[in-house]
Amino acid sequence: MSRTAGAPAAPAAPAVPAVPAVPAVPAAPAAPAAVSPALGALAAPAGLTAALLAGCATGRPAAPPSLGLDAALTSPTDVTLRWMGPAPGAAGWSVEYATDPRGPFTVLRFLPLAQTTFRHENLMPDTAFAYRVRPFRGPASRPVEVVLPDGPSNDDDRPWAAPRTVAQQAVATASVRDPAAAPTDLRATVMDPGAIRFTWTDHAGDEDGFLFEVRPAGAAEFAVTAVLDPDVNSFGYVILPAERRATYRVRAFSYGTPSNIAHETTGAAR
Repeated sequence: MSRTAGAPAAPAAPAVPAVPAVPAVPAAPAAPAAVSPALGALAAPAGLTAALLAGCATGRPAAPPSLGLDAALTSPTDVTLRWMGPAPGAAGWSVEYATDPRGPFTVLRFLPLAQTTFRHENLMPDTAFAYRVRPFRGPASRPVEVVLPDGPSNDDDRPWAAPRTVAQQAVATASVRDPAAAPTDLRATVMDPGAIRFTWTDHAGDEDGFLFEVRPAGAAEFAVTAVLDPDVNSFGYVILPAERRATYRVRAFSYGTPSNIAHETTGAAR
């Protein structure tokens, strides 16, 4: 703003001496993550927390990953994994590990959707491990129950058992996100007292493969026992002793977006 003409100018204010810069205080080292002894007491995994902190550093909220995974040593050679995050339409989880974070990753276990912890036990000491979790989705066939007869299993070569694609009548296909992609006409043929051949009609058009699932008599849930390539519709299965009476199904599936990669290094051998 300009001064009024003829008014004497106000004396200049004395200069304020500069305040010396305050030396930077070194950051305290991060405390190691505490592992709750109760697996059900679940804090936000580090992968999810890191994304939120990144948003604070930039002054704007950051979109957290859809799936956050944390890995922690619970003994020198045991790693416990915990994860949380949305997985719309998922049927379960694929828990995977590698000794190189660039992969390749190997599936440790396929787990039901309600389970969000996993313990990887008895690992090699002084070794770095990388982990990730992927949701999987896709519809399953109707189950079939098989009761095998008593008798010795034929341990000879079973050429019919190899996973393969056999000719089937032309059918409409659908995405694995659509219930119409579920395999149909699942049939079980007992080939000998210890082995069964399964065939089905494939309706999926974009599957990553098929999951072969078994529920032994008395078990509460199905468990994945084989992962088959896309377009396979014939597979031979050699049973375990507890599966002489069991229920079987096949699922067309695809993988979802993986979690962050969580790292952990095992301790020295005892």
